[in-house]
Amino acid sequence: MSIKSNLFFILGIIMLQACREQLPENKQVLVPEAYVPEPVIRFGLDINQFELKQKKIGRGDTFGDILEAHGIDYPEVHQIVQKVKGEVNLRRLQRGKPYTLFYTPKDSLNVPEYFVYHPNVMQYSIIHLRDSIYGKTVVKPIEVREKEASGIIQNSLYETMLENDLDDDLSFYMADIYAWTIDFFRLHKGDKFKVIYLEKYVDDTLAVGISKIKAAYFEHRGKGQYAFEFQTDSLKGIVDYFDDSAKNLRRAFLRAPVAFSRISSRYNLKRRIAYYGNKIRPHRGTDFAAAVGTPIMSTANGTVVKSSYTRGNGNYVTVRHNNIYSTQYLHMKRRKVRVGDYVKQGDIIGWVGMTGNTSGPHVCYRFWKYGKQVDPFKQKLPEAKPIAAPLRKRFFNETEDLKHQLDCISYPAPQKNHLTEKNKSKESHVTTNT
Repeated sequence: MSIKSNLFFILGIIMLQACREQLPENKQVLVPEAYVPEPVIRFGLDINQFELKQKKIGRGDTFGDILEAHGIDYPEVHQIVQKVKGEVNLRRLQRGKPYTLFYTPKDSLNVPEYFVYHPNVMQYSIIHLRDSIYGKTVVKPIEVREKEASGIIQNSLYETMLENDLDDDLSFYMADIYAWTIDFFRLHKGDKFKVIYLEKYVDDTLAVGISKIKAAYFEHRGKGQYAFEFQTDSLKGIVDYFDDSAKNLRRAFLRAPVAFSRISSRYNLKRRIAYYGNKIRPHRGTDFAAAVGTPIMSTANGTVVKSSYTRGNGNYVTVRHNNIYSTQYLHMKRRKVRVGDYVKQGDIIGWVGMTGNTSGPHVCYRFWKYGKQVDPFKQKLPEAKPIAAPLRKRFFNETEDLKHQLDCISYPAPQKNHLTEKNKSKESHVTTNT
């Protein structure tokens, strides 16, 4: 080895020793820990720990078919079914509803560990398929929030709700409350509304429908009308809506047999039809256009006296309400009631169809008074029962604060309907387990 090489070797040893002297004893080199993701809980399981396969119930699928198709033999399926019996109903798997299979990663068996059937956002059924087999059905708690909304009509109540990002069911609730006092088929631009209602939520943020309307105010053609919910019979659970003078807003008859539909043809004894040479062909009914399958309701309490089919009427039902009034509902897709059945106002008696002589889906609603067909919209029909005298004081006490609350809700600027600021900032919460 040359003198030059020896010199470099000695210098290297000296530098290495110097570095060692600078490091403290027992110094450990830190190695970054593996990243652990935050748990993401779904159906009570951390989905980060599993591989998921999401599918839908197919035609004719059974629980056993699904498991066998994913590697679980029949004897094991039978054992699983027996162990979860009484906890999970496996006989009512609805076609098209979703289910999820949870697999453990790197499992050599390659069979699912959990089966979760979740037909809606309100509940799910989970079954552990391996080792300690168990099953349970979980119903999520519902949180009910009081909310407020207001709006100015530009086209229709329904469109106003959509523009507001409100549940469109709110339109149907309001149309039902004001069914006889406001013609929702002929609203005017500039009509206004305010409403206090309860909306149901699950998982804190997911709205699942309107619970009820507590109070409302609707201004139509410059004339305003309040509506307050009030229970008139606690034993029978009878609830109606009354104005600020305690007058019942409901009539003995609903205005329409289908919810929030449009009138496509009115009662008209002088109607002329071009197809028949422009001859007069009286129309003694009121046609409500609606999609096939829309529920048809009895407009008042009564007894079914006809439930049949004819070439002209198609499937139809006739209800006798008393010795004065009868109603008839034509062109049904299917009838739900039989002769002799007693129906209450709002009960479903059939579904909209196109049977009989008809060019489109609708229900032809016919109305008899003393045996003569008349236009129901031109009749002074009886009102529903008013609030009993002993309850009037309680009604005014209970609605005083609601009336003040409605009055304090402001209207949005035209074309900018929205949830009121109070709705965004002030909500009352009630938790239920139904």
